[in-house]
Amino acid sequence: MATISDVAALAGVSTATVSRVLNGKSTVDTELVSRVREAARALDYRPNTVARNLRRRDSSVLSLVISDVENPFFTAVARGVEDTARAAGYSVLLGNSDEDPDKERAYLELAGQAQTAGVVLSPTGPGTALPEGTPPVVAVDRPLPGGRHDAVLVDTRSAARLATQHLLDQGYQRVACLTGPPGVHTAEDRLAGYREALAGRPELVRRSEFKAAGARQASELLFGERDRPDAVLVANSAMAIGLLETLAQQGLRIGEDVGVVSFDDVPWASLVHPALTVVRQPAHEIGRRAAGLLLDRIGSVRGEAHTVVLAAELVVRGSSTREV
Repeated sequence: MATISDVAALAGVSTATVSRVLNGKSTVDTELVSRVREAARALDYRPNTVARNLRRRDSSVLSLVISDVENPFFTAVARGVEDTARAAGYSVLLGNSDEDPDKERAYLELAGQAQTAGVVLSPTGPGTALPEGTPPVVAVDRPLPGGRHDAVLVDTRSAARLATQHLLDQGYQRVACLTGPPGVHTAEDRLAGYREALAGRPELVRRSEFKAAGARQASELLFGERDRPDAVLVANSAMAIGLLETLAQQGLRIGEDVGVVSFDDVPWASLVHPALTVVRQPAHEIGRRAAGLLLDRIGSVRGEAHTVVLAAELVVRGSSTREV
């Protein structure tokens, strides 16, 4: 593939002259313009429009920084962002923060240095700070501190309350909550909804990272106690894997011995036996709405920050139902 240097060499001019000609500058001699254009045609040269736009601070690239690309929830969010961005003529660069504030900051700094048009961000926590030079940002799943930035969230507090009440209505007596790390907005919201449904009943809470390994360790402790739970609300699908592994190892049947409700309707949720009751979040819609807000922000359509709050849906299956 020909480069701008190849065109310059064939035309006998500098790369700066080639750049001025191809960008339509009127300060170049007519003869040189003809030589450059002829050389570009001969070499079938195609300008790198992404790099050119970045240099002009008119980027057609968005950054997407999410917590965990292996989590199907964030995979669906990413697809929603990309579908909307591509329809508007934008490309998307993906970064995975792994809930690590240092990685998050590095990606945000890169977005500013590369002069991407904007960022869709799943913040790692309340300590997230935007480096100087960060382009417009829309937060997804969790808000940014201060309320000064657009966000697309889900009302998971209400969803957790509904899911916990469903378990109680099914006759489960000792409902536990397996949630994420302290200070993470979604972990705290789901815990708050769980506590609201208990309404003074004894609670049993365990925390771990939002991953299967951490949830497996927390579940082993939870079910190693003498007064163990007979139902569990789980904060996401990766954690649900860790819980189900623990229950299988201990010979406990989901639905019968232990009721289970998990956030996120992943493809395998209906394939386990009995099928897993879930809180279904509109992940693709989150990404779609976030990208739309970001494109509006880039185009300066709106002034003050705007937050979109979407609803989740309880999908009842066999893992949480039994005769009362």
